[in-house]
Amino acid sequence: MLLCLLLSAFAAALEMAEHRLLGKAWLESLNLALLLGVGIRTACKPGPRWAAGTRFCSRTLLNIAIVCLGASFAPNAVFGAGLHLLLAVVALVATSIVFTLLVGSLAGLPMQQRVLVACGNAICGNSAIMAAAPVIHAQDEDVGTTIAFTAAGGLVIVLALPLLLPSLNLTPEAQGTLAGLTVYAVPQVVAAAAPFGQTAIHAGTLVKLMRVLMLGPVCLLLGLIGTARKIPMQEAPQAQAGSSAIFRLVPWYILGFVGMMVARTASLVPTQAVEPLSLAATALTIMAMAALGLSVDLRTVMRAGRALALTVFFSLIG
Repeated sequence: MLLCLLLSAFAAALEMAEHRLLGKAWLESLNLALLLGVGIRTACKPGPRWAAGTRFCSRTLLNIAIVCLGASFAPNAVFGAGLHLLLAVVALVATSIVFTLLVGSLAGLPMQQRVLVACGNAICGNSAIMAAAPVIHAQDEDVGTTIAFTAAGGLVIVLALPLLLPSLNLTPEAQGTLAGLTVYAVPQVVAAAAPFGQTAIHAGTLVKLMRVLMLGPVCLLLGLIGTARKIPMQEAPQAQAGSSAIFRLVPWYILGFVGMMVARTASLVPTQAVEPLSLAATALTIMAMAALGLSVDLRTVMRAGRALALTVFFSLIG
């Protein structure tokens, strides 16, 4: 755990250095922590004594981060933007997930990684991948590899949008909306929309928030699908009996995420607690990313590279 904490602190320091030297961070601390972990694993693979702490960071701390993340979302702001825009975002996310699953199948990508890529590109990048991973019982190595590929693809989109959007002759609001629909992380949406002004930034951030709110429903659906495949139909009523049945259907941290989001909407979460919870979620997620990096074997990445790269590429283009 201390190793993951040190890698996280170094990643945060590197992000601050990017801001000072380049004016903005091209790689966030989340991705930097992953890369640092991969570098440590490649240079000197940690022995078995490191496994328990690494596993705790990549799973338990991540689950706690997901619960804290729920307090950062205010559905009222989304519904206030209009039902038509919300429905359009829901349709886009659903279409993107289905399209990515089909492309991944054609490319020969394993089902678990197809789901991870689909959730990451359609919803909110790293957070969606890491939230969906425990639900589908994905391996840490697959999670780290998927995050690395999708992060690279997302960076290309961020760099390309400011060059492509002016040729489309769109209004600043439309340019921001397009950035919010295509870029997979909130800071990257801001970076992509910034050249077009504050109106574009606000529109892009709002649309991106709508996509992020799909995280809970999608993970709930994945959990229910996974349970339905494992439990025979004739045993389902017995399996669901008892007060703890819901926890066998849906992981506790997804329920916690939705509960925190509902509590925020009902003003049960104090306003002054929102920022600390958000910072806690970010810090824990960075530690989880470092732990995931420590589990990534570059040789496996190279073997899975072609199918994964093709899936990520066509998913982003689609």
